[in-house]
Amino acid sequence: MTSNNMNISEIQKLDDQYNRIKELEEFDNTKLGVKGLVDSGITEIPRIFHHPPQTLFDHEPQQPHTNDSLIIPVIDLSSVREELVKQVRDAAAKFGFFQVINHGVSVSFLERLLDAVKAFHELEPQEKMQIYRRDTGTSGTGVGFYSNYDLFHSKAASWRDTLSIRLDPIPVDPKEIPEVCRIEVTEWDKEAKQLGEQLMSLLSEGLGLSSDRISGISYLGRRAMVGNYYPYCPESNKTIGIATHTDPGILTLLLQDKVGGLQVKYDGKWIDLKPVCGALVVNLGDLFQVISNDTYKSGEHRVFANPLHTPRVSIAVFFSPGMYENIYGPLPELVSAERPALYQQLMFSDFVKRFFSKELDGKPMTSYFRL
Repeated sequence: MTSNNMNISEIQKLDDQYNRIKELEEFDNTKLGVKGLVDSGITEIPRIFHHPPQTLFDHEPQQPHTNDSLIIPVIDLSSVREELVKQVRDAAAKFGFFQVINHGVSVSFLERLLDAVKAFHELEPQEKMQIYRRDTGTSGTGVGFYSNYDLFHSKAASWRDTLSIRLDPIPVDPKEIPEVCRIEVTEWDKEAKQLGEQLMSLLSEGLGLSSDRISGISYLGRRAMVGNYYPYCPESNKTIGIATHTDPGILTLLLQDKVGGLQVKYDGKWIDLKPVCGALVVNLGDLFQVISNDTYKSGEHRVFANPLHTPRVSIAVFFSPGMYENIYGPLPELVSAERPALYQQLMFSDFVKRFFSKELDGKPMTSYFRL
């Protein structure tokens, strides 16, 4: 009994000594991210990265609750148009996720792009520190390096670092992009823009609309790229790589390396989205679910903390409306007496403000605006 009381007392003492805000500030002030912690030789992760048991159980890689009979579709973009539209529509409606191959971007270039972003994250600390910021790279020069955009308002930090680059509607000055990945990022932006437009035309036709109905600056006028780096985590059973969430915008185009760790939720179960050589991952965002009046879904996803000594790298391009003050709601063509509007009219800026003022907590943005 005395031993138990002492244990409780010791735990209480540790809790009293724990100053979360101070430790968050100390971590942020290093400007080195989680890779800096790994490079320092730590064998235990700081307490600010400890997630609650219910979150950790749900992210346990040894028991991922996957269902091997459910496979996220891999769609060949060289297929016949009619069949292609059907495949994209079905995947967007069922999963909110799919992978694409034969998309016109060479595998060799995608590998160079991954290597370039990895090289940035593995630069000497002094070089990365120069662009470290807490504004997540969306203002100022349009380029930023940070760890956890929601660091100060999440319940626990996640084990990843991010390079963020603004691509449109106010393109970043190429000179501001780190030289180690400048050429690859600039080329990737052109390829991603073209592919995003192609995918949107297919998705639009899948809704029974014209191929150009969901296009232009009103839907695709804003693009941002993030290069996420998930280094080895010495206590991967205590934290996560990125929490369960949905993306707020229209469309996300993701390139992942061979390490893996991405999962998609379907019908209450988690499915491993295993890397396919040369494939790009496509997922729909919350705003697309809104304008499609729930015909399409915004895919819920997450990433494990990396238990491997090989770092995981992923590169995402987020497509969203170019004008924050535009009003959005279910498209009129998709609303009828039999299927009334399921969402209120809203400004995209409302989506953005709420997304960046909350943590990645698994609650989709659509839940805030549903009628």
